[in-house]
Amino acid sequence: MNKGLILSALILGGAVMLWITWGGDDDATVRNGNSGRDGTTITVTEARPAIEVVRVDAVGSAEALKSITLFPASSGEVVSVNFTSGDRVESGQVLLELDARDARLALELAEAQLADANRTLARYDRAGPGAAFTPTQLDAAQIAVSEARIARDRAQVALDDRTVVAPFSGTVGLGEIYPGDRITTTTPITTLDDRSSLLVRFEVPEAFLGQLSPGTEVDLTPWTSSAEAAVARVADLDSRVDQTTRTFTVRAVLENSGDRWRPGMGFQVRLDLVGRSYLQVPELALQWGANGAYIWTVDGESKARRTPVRLIQRKDGTVLIDGDIDVGQRVVLEGVQKMADGRVVEVVDPDLMDARDTVQARLESGL
Repeated sequence: MNKGLILSALILGGAVMLWITWGGDDDATVRNGNSGRDGTTITVTEARPAIEVVRVDAVGSAEALKSITLFPASSGEVVSVNFTSGDRVESGQVLLELDARDARLALELAEAQLADANRTLARYDRAGPGAAFTPTQLDAAQIAVSEARIARDRAQVALDDRTVVAPFSGTVGLGEIYPGDRITTTTPITTLDDRSSLLVRFEVPEAFLGQLSPGTEVDLTPWTSSAEAAVARVADLDSRVDQTTRTFTVRAVLENSGDRWRPGMGFQVRLDLVGRSYLQVPELALQWGANGAYIWTVDGESKARRTPVRLIQRKDGTVLIDGDIDVGQRVVLEGVQKMADGRVVEVVDPDLMDARDTVQARLESGL
């Protein structure tokens, strides 16, 4: 037992000597410099710059980059359907054909009339200035050629309208049109979606207006638990704020090269908006009084100062604050219960405090 007490005393003496030595040389340890009195022992940290980050959660709905419902340009009987639901089609591909016999005959007639008008005009041109025709007859022949050309072009348009083609590459949806059906210009044929990318639409409170811009990253999590999360980028923002909900619409582009997502899917949207720069300190340093939040700082004379602050944000055991403090300002972390405005304090290394407490505990236990 005596040997244990002697050993513990030696350890305590060594720790005290180490504490005194480090207190005179290490920059992390600050004493009050008053030899006649002891300062209040505290530990401090430094106020560091940090950027305010606000997380916005929203519900988004996906839509195709381009999405249309196809209708025929003219009425008639369906003679051919060249697609199946879910097919990938290319731009210009013929999807449906109507009976075009009358349209072809009308085009042949228009071409014959144009050829006849051209021959008549050619005869006038070959006759020359001395021919027995008037300028009015020549003008009439020229007009006849123009009218016949227009009639031919209209007949070609009518023939083209007997087919329905894909205006862009994409995937066709369900269709309920079959050969033999008679359809009109109001009969929907199918849908066509360009799913190479999706636009995810969501609402953001007007308070964040001006903090979003095209290119901002957005985290998307589909409501289907088995699906993987994805990252999209803001494509555009609405130019108006909804007067009822006080929100504005944002659309983000989600790449869908693997065709994993579908238009109409719902997503949980998360985005981090970067705000102003503030100072960050551990949450333990923040105190509350009758006049609001404050912290204890240590000035160059090792005196405590009560500094009012405004709490901006809490995050992971730290707080962002705004107040009359500078970057690198020493902030009291432990010992705030002993503070008084203007009191001389002694700042110690917390590691040395732990070593002293350990030795003291061993002495008290008789080891």
